[in-house]
Amino acid sequence: MKTIAVANQKGGVGKTTVAVNLGAGLARRGRKVLLIDLDAQCNATQIVHRMLSESEPGMCEVLLNERSLTPIIVPTKQENLSLAPAGESLANADLNLAAMMGRELFLRNLLEPLHDQYDFAIIDTGPYLGLLTVNALVAADYVIVPVSCEFLPLLGLKFLLETVRKVHDKLHSKLKILGYIITMYDRRESITFQVEQTLLDHFGDDVFKCRIRINTKQKGAPGRAQTIFAYENSEQGRGTVDFDSLTDEVLARTEGG
Repeated sequence: MKTIAVANQKGGVGKTTVAVNLGAGLARRGRKVLLIDLDAQCNATQIVHRMLSESEPGMCEVLLNERSLTPIIVPTKQENLSLAPAGESLANADLNLAAMMGRELFLRNLLEPLHDQYDFAIIDTGPYLGLLTVNALVAADYVIVPVSCEFLPLLGLKFLLETVRKVHDKLHSKLKILGYIITMYDRRESITFQVEQTLLDHFGDDVFKCRIRINTKQKGAPGRAQTIFAYENSEQGRGTVDFDSLTDEVLARTEGG
């Protein structure tokens, strides 16, 4: 199982959109995928499943009690795509984890028994660099960094990269950045090309070649609790084309195909 954390401490850059639709894209290619919702906003859970009730255990309960992930994993409408859901209790997880021994390793330990059951685990993280995100990075083989075509997410990258470096140096020496994916790409805006060129200048081939373009259907899909593939229902749909391209590049970078 290859584990990919989708991370950027800046909100509104498309992390959940990338995590959900990359997971669905890989599942469409026949890979068995586990999508893990580690964002307290629980948007991934709502898109591919439903909001959990207060009595239903999710990622918070599993992490804090160091239980097996298997009982909370649910199937989704997309074949080959399963979900480890999160509820509102995840908002308190960072605070509770802070007092626990080995707190950075909890998620990695939980994923170890599942390595033979899935080809990929995709972790959706929150818009901050707390213990949940550190858990995601320690559990991951790779990080995908979504960067929207604005200056603030670009400026904030240094904080994420510093966190990745510290995790690499102190907790997980095999952690790698798989690539930077440019989101909300709009050729009508000059800022798009400025951000694109800055990323290419700094990170070169680590920037994915595909771009996730501005797309009204991409905004509408979560409201219908659907992936972009199901919502567009067309192989020529803009979002479908974009996420198929991202899926191709991720497979090439992780499987060499």
